[in-house]
Amino acid sequence: MNSVHKRFSSLISVLFLVLLTSQFAYGVDSDKASSVASININTASVEELSESLAGVGPAKAEAIVAWREQFGGFQHVEELEEVKGIGPAIVAKNKSKITLK
Repeated sequence: MNSVHKRFSSLISVLFLVLLTSQFAYGVDSDKASSVASININTASVEELSESLAGVGPAKAEAIVAWREQFGGFQHVEELEEVKGIGPAIVAKNKSKITLK
């Protein structure tokens, strides 16, 4: 094995170890990362909404709960767009994980 091949092999090994350890360092669970957890927007708490929906923090989650209480719940996912601060992009990002049951 020549010197260049050894260095390349060592570099690949180091990169593999860095990627492997970074997965654990950031708490990535490959099974959880690949599965989409569903969230019922008619029953979820402010905390659950803000933790589960992309682009939704505590203020928007509170607005979702307030809308739900005022209008009696969501009949269609697209109704989320009626909530102040929630637009089509946020609905589109989260549509696959939202349930209404």
